[in-house]
Amino acid sequence: MESAEIRRRWLSFFEERGHTVVPSASLIADDPTLLLVPAGMVPFKPYFLGEVKPPAPRVTSVQKCVRTPDIEEVGKTTRHGTFFQMCGNFSFGDYFKEGAIKLAWELLTSSVADGGFGLEPEKLWITVYLDDDEAERIWHEVVGVPKERIQRLGKKDNFWSMGVPGPCGPCSEINYDRGPEFGVEGGPAVNDERYVEIWNLVFMQYERGAGDGKEDFPILGDLPSQNIDTGLGLERLAMILQGVQNMYETDTLRVVMDKATELTGVRYGAAHHTDVSLRVVADHIRTSTMLIGDGVTPGNEGRGYVLRRIMRRAIRNMRLMGATGPVVQDLIGVVIDTMGQQYPELITDRKRIETVALAEEAAFLKALKGGTNILDTAVTETKAAGGTVLAGEKAFLLHDTWGFPIDLTLEMAAEQGLSVDEDGFRRLMKEQRERAKADAKAKKTGHADLSAYREVADNSGETDFTGYTLTENESTIVGLLVDGVPSPAASEGDEVEVVLDRSPFYAEGGGQLADQGRIKLDSGAVIEVRDVQKPVPGVHVHKGVVQVGEVTLGASAYATIDIKRRRAIARAHSATHLTHQALRDALGPTAAQAGSENSPGRFRFDFGSPAAVPGTVLTDVEQKINEVLSRELDVQAEVMSIDEAKKQGAIAEFGEKYGERVRVVTIGDFSKELCGGTHVGNTAQLGLVKLLGESSIGSGVRRIEALVGVDAYHFLAREHTVVAQLQELVKGRPEELPEKISTMLGKLKDAEKEIEKFRAEKVLQAAAGLAQGAKDVRGVALVTGQVPDGTSADDLRKLVLDVRGRISSDRPVVVALFTTANGRPVTVIATNEAARERGLKAGELVRTAAKTLGGGGGGKSDVAQGGGQNPDAIGDAIDAVERQVGETA
Repeated sequence: MESAEIRRRWLSFFEERGHTVVPSASLIADDPTLLLVPAGMVPFKPYFLGEVKPPAPRVTSVQKCVRTPDIEEVGKTTRHGTFFQMCGNFSFGDYFKEGAIKLAWELLTSSVADGGFGLEPEKLWITVYLDDDEAERIWHEVVGVPKERIQRLGKKDNFWSMGVPGPCGPCSEINYDRGPEFGVEGGPAVNDERYVEIWNLVFMQYERGAGDGKEDFPILGDLPSQNIDTGLGLERLAMILQGVQNMYETDTLRVVMDKATELTGVRYGAAHHTDVSLRVVADHIRTSTMLIGDGVTPGNEGRGYVLRRIMRRAIRNMRLMGATGPVVQDLIGVVIDTMGQQYPELITDRKRIETVALAEEAAFLKALKGGTNILDTAVTETKAAGGTVLAGEKAFLLHDTWGFPIDLTLEMAAEQGLSVDEDGFRRLMKEQRERAKADAKAKKTGHADLSAYREVADNSGETDFTGYTLTENESTIVGLLVDGVPSPAASEGDEVEVVLDRSPFYAEGGGQLADQGRIKLDSGAVIEVRDVQKPVPGVHVHKGVVQVGEVTLGASAYATIDIKRRRAIARAHSATHLTHQALRDALGPTAAQAGSENSPGRFRFDFGSPAAVPGTVLTDVEQKINEVLSRELDVQAEVMSIDEAKKQGAIAEFGEKYGERVRVVTIGDFSKELCGGTHVGNTAQLGLVKLLGESSIGSGVRRIEALVGVDAYHFLAREHTVVAQLQELVKGRPEELPEKISTMLGKLKDAEKEIEKFRAEKVLQAAAGLAQGAKDVRGVALVTGQVPDGTSADDLRKLVLDVRGRISSDRPVVVALFTTANGRPVTVIATNEAARERGLKAGELVRTAAKTLGGGGGGKSDVAQGGGQNPDAIGDAIDAVERQVGETA
C-alpha cells in the first residue's frame, strides 16, 4: 500500500466517523517557542490549553513534521529521519479512552477491502501506563486483546505532558511484531526493534504541576474536560504494509535513493558507508523539498539554518559517492513527483522550489571548493605539528568565510582522523554575536549604563507615548543623563539624554526612524532632539543638545515633534505596507518581510526571494501600489488580542515578540499588518510611490528602495528633464529614444572597432623594419625598442610574435619591445627554440626588465609579459635585457 493511499484511508476512515478533516499546518510553526512543527499535535496546542475554541469536537489530520536533534544519526540507523508525517485523531471533550481504543483497533485490523489497513490482530501488542487499569480493561474485555500481549510501562515510556504545567495523561501504545528475524520475543518491554511502535494514544485527563524531566512532576488533579490526542507514524506503517526492512525503503524515500544511485553509480546494499550516504541524501532532500515548499529559505539563522544544514549535508554526501556536477534538481524533482500525490501544492510550486534549491546548491558548491582547500591545508598543518584537534579558529573561518556549518567541518575532519575544538569555535561565534549586539546596543544607549534607564522606569514608570494622536504635549522631565551619566542638571551645549513622563516623540523601532523636534522648558531652556531610542522596554530616551539655558531634572516641559518629518516618515511607512502586500500578491507568501527602514520621503524594504525580481514584475507591483493610492483607502489602527489579529489574517513577522494585545494597521481591504508605527490617515496622502529598483543583500534576501510623495515627484521631474535633453540631442520623441540611442551606440562600437583595427595594422606595419634592424649579440638576433605610447598589451604581443616569426629560426632570436599604456610601462618578450636552447628564457628576461621598470612580470619560456611604475626607465630596461642576453648566450 503506497503512502498516499495510507494517508487517504486514514482521513476517510475518521471523516466517516464524524471527524472534521483539518489540512496539515505549515512546517513553519505558529509558535514563537518553535522553529518548526516537531509533532502532529502542535497545531492543536491552543485547543488543548483552552486558549482557543476548537473547530469541532472531533478532528483528524496528517501533519507534516520535522525534527533535527538527532541529525547526525540519520542514515547511520534505519530509524532516524528528519521529516515524517504524523496521522492523528483528536477529541476535545467528546469520546475518551474506549472510543479512541476501539477506533484505532478497527482501522488497523479491518480488511483492506473494508477500508482498513488489514494488520493481523495477533501481531499487535499493547502497552499501557503502570496504574491505568481502565485502559487495560478496555483492551482486554472490550477489544479482546489477550492479557499476555498487554504490558504496563512507567512514566518515562507511557505518560505524556507538554513539559510544562498543564494537561497531561497516560498513554497506550500499539506495537507491531515484525518477527523473530528482528530479535528475541517478549513484547515491546523487552525489544522495541522487533516490536515497533506504530500508534500512540494519549489520554489527557490530568493537570500536572512544575517539575523537571519526563517523570519528576506532581499530578495536581483531574482536568475539567477529558481529551484525546493520538499519533500514528505514517512512515512506520508504510514500512510494515510495504514489507520492507526500514523506512528508507518505503515508496517515498526509495525513489530518491534510486535516483541518487542513477546519478552516482553507487548501488544500495553494496557497502555500509555508501548506504549511509544514500539514506542521508534521501531523507535530507525530501525534508529540504518540504521545507522550501512551506516557505523556508536557506540562511544562517533559525529555520533557514536548519534547511541550509540539511541541504549541504545531502549535497556533500552525493559528492562523496562520486557526483561531480549539480544534482539537486534531479533529486528534488523525484520528491515533488512522489510527495505531490499527497501535497499537490508541491507540483504547482515546483518552479519556485527548484529555484531556491538550485541557488543554494550553486552557492555551496562554490563554497565547498574553496573551503575544502582551506580545511585540507589546516588538517595537514595540524597533523604535521603532531596534533589531533583542529583549531576552533579554523572551524570559525570555514563557517564565517565559506559558509561551512560546524557539523560539516566535524564530519570532514573526522574523516581525516581529527576532532575539532568545538568549544573554541562556539566561543568565537559567541564573541561575534556579542559584538553585533554591542554595536546595535551602542546606538540605542549611547554606551550608557542600562541600569540608569531601568532606575527611571522603576521610579517613574514607562513613558506614555501620545504620538499616535498628538504632535505636541506637556511633559515632566523624569530622567536626565549627561554624557551617559545621571545628572540633576545640564547646561547649554551639553549632549543630553532626556526621559519624559509623556511624549509625542516616536522612538526608533519596527523599521521606522525616530522623530526629531524640540523640548522647551518653562525656564526658557531648549533641547534640540535628534534621536529617540528605547534602550529598555517602555522608556523613550530623547537624545539631543541643550541649545539655550539650563535643563533640570523634574522640570516641566513642552515637547513638540518636527511635524513635516513625521508626516514624511508616516508616508514612507504606509508605502512599505502597501509594497509588502503587493509583493506577496505577485510572488506569494514567501516574499515575507526581512527588514525595513522608513525615513523621510523614502524607504527600503527587504524580503525573501530566491532570485532577482523581474523588471516586469517590479513594474506591476509599482502600478498596483499607485492604483491603491488612487482608491483613497482609509488607514486605521486598532488594538486587539493577538489571537483576534491572527483570525483576521493580519501579517505577523516570525521572530518578533508580541504581547497579548497588539496593534493592527489596516489599509482598506488591501493590507493588514501588526505594526506599532505611525501612518497616514488615507492612501491619497502618499501622493506617489516610485520604486527605484531591487538588489540582493544576501542569500535569498532582496531589497527594494523607493521614494514617496514629493521626493518621488522630484525624482520623476529630474528624469523628465533628462529625457527632454536627450530628445533635443537625438531629435526624437520619448518613445523613440531607446531605439535611436541603441543605434547610435551600435555605430559608436563599430567605429571603435575600425579604429582599433587601423591602430593594430599600423603597429604591425613596423614589424618588417624592426626585424631588419635586429642586433647581433654573441650570435643572438636581438630586437629591442619602444613602440608608440598607447599601444595595447594585446597589440604589443602580436607585434613581438610577428617580429620573431620574420627572423630565420635557424639562429637564436630574442624580441623585447616596450610601450607606455595609461602612464605605465609594459613589455613583452619572446624567444625562439634556438634561443631557449642557449638558456634564454622569456620569463627570466621579463623579470629582469620589469624589475628595472619598478614592477614585476612572468610567463612561459617562449613568451612573457611584464610591467612597472616608471616609464622613464624603459631605456635602462632595454640595456638590462641586452646585458643579460650577452651574459647568458
